[in-house]
Amino acid sequence: MTVKELSEKLNLSICCGAAGLDREIRGGYTSDLLSDVMGNAQEGAVWVTLQTHKNIMAIASLKELAAIVLVKGLQPEEDTAAESENEEIPILSTTLETFDITGQIYQLLHPLP
Repeated sequence: MTVKELSEKLNLSICCGAAGLDREIRGGYTSDLLSDVMGNAQEGAVWVTLQTHKNIMAIASLKELAAIVLVKGLQPEEDTAAESENEEIPILSTTLETFDITGQIYQLLHPLP
């Protein structure tokens, strides 16, 4: 599944980094602790978080993540959005809580037989 397909299926807002919407999603990771994401997220994962500062882009780039999903209607800070455009790593947003959007993403990536 691509980031674009995920955003369409879950009605996620595309905040920035639209050039990366064709990135393939290989999994997911949910955490607000940057060191946890850096140590455990896998390449190609979509990262669900409430963090909006520029450091999330450093982690996303280092780990070669597919996209970042911000929860609770949060939007990236201006410098974060600029870095998203530079790195071509999309930042998406949802009004849902972390638990809810994580479950929905999981269901899409691991459909029942």
